Amino acid sequence: MAELKNLEKYAELALKTGVNLQENQTLMINAPIEGADFTRIVVRKAYQLGARNVHINWTDDEINLLKYENAPEEVLTTVPQWQVDKFVSFAEEGAAVLSIRSTNPDLLKDIDAGRVAKASKANAEAMKEFRQYTMNDRIPWSIISIPTGDWAQKIFPGKSKEEAMESLWEQIFKIVRVDKDDPVAAWNDHNATLRKARAFLNRKQYKKLIYKAPGTDIELELPEGHIWKGGSAKTERGTDFNPNMPTEEVFTLPHKYGVNGTVSSTKPLNYGGNLIDNFSLTFKDGKVVDYQADQGYDTLQHLLDTDEGARRLGEIALVPHESPISQSGLIFYNTLYDENASCHIALGKAYPTSLKGGSQMDEDALDKHGVNDSLTHVDFMIGSAELDIDGVTADGSSEPVFRKGSWALDFDA
Repeated sequence: MAELKNLEKYAELALKTGVNLQENQTLMINAPIEGADFTRIVVRKAYQLGARNVHINWTDDEINLLKYENAPEEVLTTVPQWQVDKFVSFAEEGAAVLSIRSTNPDLLKDIDAGRVAKASKANAEAMKEFRQYTMNDRIPWSIISIPTGDWAQKIFPGKSKEEAMESLWEQIFKIVRVDKDDPVAAWNDHNATLRKARAFLNRKQYKKLIYKAPGTDIELELPEGHIWKGGSAKTERGTDFNPNMPTEEVFTLPHKYGVNGTVSSTKPLNYGGNLIDNFSLTFKDGKVVDYQADQGYDTLQHLLDTDEGARRLGEIALVPHESPISQSGLIFYNTLYDENASCHIALGKAYPTSLKGGSQMDEDALDKHGVNDSLTHVDFMIGSAELDIDGVTADGSSEPVFRKGSWALDFDA
């Protein structure tokens, strides 16, 4: 276990900067049972900060695996209404939601991909109402990670479980700035830097972004009124929070019908306990029309078949190659970390808040503005030190946005 001082700093950072817990507010935590010791620290800190109530939803990798191995399909694809109602009731109350994600990347590698896909789809359908609260920033929410044995040894395969976990704790503390004297202040500075980047891009209002790299040649149209976001977000009631910790990205949404070309992954994607690696997607008029993968082809196929929107894009995110996660030289097999090492895009649902007035639009209006809808939202990494991106302006001219994986823009200009 890491030093108690750093664990307490991390818990405080997640509460103050992550969900920005308010006095007399309820907190709901999704946490792995393997992380019970750290979760107890978070709960104690939450009550010290004035939380009204703290509710924990425990998860357990081994029990989940046993269920996939033994339960009938009808059990895997049935989400009890009481479970849905629980999440919705907390959201209606205005609770903050903190998710601590630390799943073994290889957990379901021997499980039929079809069973996993059906279970994932059923859960997404059941939780659709709750997701409206998070994807429209109606409540504060944040995702962090802590080491678990299997995950740590996947990253550091030559080390014992204890050594691997210590190494991963060290990396996490560095990447989320817990190693700083005042992590909250460090995050305030970091968020200010991301705000400067997104403000520059919002002034530009590029009509299109063109990506070129080995295996990637793709054009992505941006809808009129798109909004670049990144770092901290703001709830409808005006509370600042950080949805992802770490985060190094600025992001917006592409036009769901305006994506053409081929894009290739640059890091493995951990999806539903299975890895998809060395894969590529070809788009025509926004839709995936061809795909391939060296590993996890069946899993990729099931992902794309989730629904109509799963074959279209809902997010594009820009991350410079010199981000702290990229410079660590590690592959984390965890999207929260790997996506912040690399430019990425997401299959599936777009955040309505990435379009001017989008959070007030109904489904038909969102579709007319090019905003994708889906039961899923899956980020995958396409950035590298060889990625060039050009932005096409309103007059049709183009200018460099990224060169060799790094910003080519002067945000102070």
